[in-house]
Formats: sequence, C-alpha cells, structure tokens
Amino acid sequence: MAGTDEPDRASWLQGAAARCNPQPGKVDRPWRLILLGPPGVGKGTQAELLHRRLLACHLSTGDVFRTVGTKAECDLSPAMKAALDYMRRGDLVPDSIVWEMLLERGNCLRCGGGFLLDGFPRTLHQAESLRRQLENQNITLHAVVNYELPIEEIVHRLSGRRTCKNCKAVYHLTDRPPKLPDVCDLCGGALSQREDDRPESVKVRLEAYAEKTAPLIEFYRDLKLLLSVSAAGTPDEICTRTIEALQQRAKQSPAHT
Repeated sequence: MAGTDEPDRASWLQGAAARCNPQPGKVDRPWRLILLGPPGVGKGTQAELLHRRLLACHLSTGDVFRTVGTKAECDLSPAMKAALDYMRRGDLVPDSIVWEMLLERGNCLRCGGGFLLDGFPRTLHQAESLRRQLENQNITLHAVVNYELPIEEIVHRLSGRRTCKNCKAVYHLTDRPPKLPDVCDLCGGALSQREDDRPESVKVRLEAYAEKTAPLIEFYRDLKLLLSVSAAGTPDEICTRTIEALQQRAKQSPAHT
C-alpha cells in the first residue's frame, strides 16, 4: 500500500510509536470490515482491491508477523519481541500475544478511512475480545465478509501456486503461468512452491481452519454481521461481488457511520 498518495501503514506494521506517511484521510462513509475465509480464497488480494475501492486501510496480522522477522530486536515492541521468541522456536504465537500486538495498534482501528482486518480474529476468544474492545471505543463494525470456495478449488489454487524467491511475485501453473517455466516474468528469479502449499499441507491447513476459525462464522452470524461472498472467479469479479453485497447491506442499514 505504500505510495506517494496513500498511507504506508507504518503505525500498523511498526506499532503505536510510528506514524503513517501521509496520514490516512477521513472518508464520508468509512467501512470497518473483517475478512474471513479459509487459506486459498484470496483474502489478501481482496483486501488490496477493496482498499483501492473503499479507501479503507488494510490491517493484516500476517504483514505484522513478517515485519517482526525483518526488524532489529531493539526496534521491536514488547509484544513483537514475545511473538518473535515463539516464531524462532517454530511455535504458534498464543492468543494473548497476538491480542497485545493488536492493542499496540489500537489507533489503526480508529483510522478515518475505515479498516479491513485480515487475519484477525482467528479464534472465538480473539473475536470476543475484539468485540469488547470495539464497543469500549465506540467503534462500529459494519460487516464480516466470509469468502466461500469449495475445498477442491482451494487445493487447486494453492497447490498450483508458485512464488518468486527474489521479488515475491505470485504465479499459478494453470491460471496465471509465467512466460517461461519456473522463471519470474518481472525479475528473472527462480519460482518455487511454498512448503505449506503442497496438497498434503493444504489439507492440514484447512483442517486447522475448520477447527479454530470456522466457528467464527456462527459467532458473527448471531451478531447479524456475516456477509457470505463467493470467492469463485477472477479477483476483480470477486471484488465487484463484494462491493455490491456491501452496498446492499448499507441500504438496509442507513445508520452506517
């Protein structure tokens, strides 16, 4: 998202002490959304597209974790240091640490352009904590977009994905192949398959999602916030479908502020 005319997300990636440059502007009707869906449905891609269409800031916990691994330890917040310890051991970062990292970035939830929360919450405990936090700050969550796709299509998407080792550009063996086999179109780097994109790994990831994250669907359905969207088709088609669903919801909720 970094650029000359849009915030660089410094506050989100580095913590409360950092400031986005330029500062996010306030829009007339900001959207505050959570994006849900199993691995492979393209939440990150949709977050980027929705950011451009809605001007809401993309708040990805995955991006924060990747930032943790690239910064000097003296520049890390207490929560980020604790997360790094778990990551170095190859352990999952516990809910309590993830929550502390979110609290360090509480100002991002009050962004004047709204937000797209991607990767959080992942568990019911996190969802309940987030609900209380938003209520305490008088922040209205407008919708929880749940992207849906058949399991066989998810396996196809992930198992065919290839990533450039240099510039991290993403390709797909059948849906978006490079011009030359195993060579990045952009920088000429070698393409490789992530270990967790192998079919056997994908099935494990989907099982973990079903166990921990899928129950959030019922949680947000009970709160009348769930908005299910098909993740079939091209990224632009899915984004248009999402925008249309949000616009329809806005018509039914004139108090959207």
